[in-house]
Amino acid sequence: MKRVLFAIIACLAVISCGSQTKRLEGAFEVVQPEFYTFRVKNVYPHSTDSYTQGLQYVDGVMWEGTGEWGESRLQKVDLESGAVETLVSLPRSEFGEGITVLGDKVYQLTWTNGVAHVYNLQGKKVKDFRYAGEGWGLTTDGESLYMSNGTPDIYKLNPETFKRERKITVTLRGEVVDFINELEWIDGKIWANVYTTDYIMIINPQTGAVEGVVDCANLLPESDHSEKTDVLNGIAYDGLGKRIFLTGKRWNKLFEVEIIKQ
Repeated sequence: MKRVLFAIIACLAVISCGSQTKRLEGAFEVVQPEFYTFRVKNVYPHSTDSYTQGLQYVDGVMWEGTGEWGESRLQKVDLESGAVETLVSLPRSEFGEGITVLGDKVYQLTWTNGVAHVYNLQGKKVKDFRYAGEGWGLTTDGESLYMSNGTPDIYKLNPETFKRERKITVTLRGEVVDFINELEWIDGKIWANVYTTDYIMIINPQTGAVEGVVDCANLLPESDHSEKTDVLNGIAYDGLGKRIFLTGKRWNKLFEVEIIKQ
């Protein structure tokens, strides 16, 4: 397990070398994380036109937010067929990012535009919020919103005002973790993929400490890769059925997985 942990830390250190993120100072809680792998339970089709930025399963509906300039959308996905129903196409000047559904509203971030769009469940825009910095991932605990921006920080937000209420700094054994990206709330924890890696961090939302690491390497078989295939990005949870779904940017498959302790 030590070798696994060192490999993860080394990987995160490499991708952080080019980051302009300011390293935070101070003492963080040191937690020994559990390590997990996965077992694929079911495989579903996924559109390779979807540059997945956010994924959420609510009341039998798979919601997806996609990115790229001129291709960013808010859409519903039929799980069995992979068919896409586009509700919103963002302006060409906006790069869509994370999404989340809270009550009767859908929230969608943009990468560098500093604006979050709020829609009703039919995709009609209700309002916009402005925020500082970049937008990456978004999730909810059923009351508040949680937003990442590519740094080690996740912000707890008021869904009525989008104002920051608290900062959560993500740490792995006391070391900050950069590139926190797509988020999902699962059984009281924040699950977050680390951009450009195959790792998902299971984060305590009170302390920011990583309590678990899921290694998703080779989730998408090499035979399914094409020149369009990009990185792991997309975590959704069916709370009623206790199902975890994973996919990636322009992947041709979406997976239901069981997480297995190593």
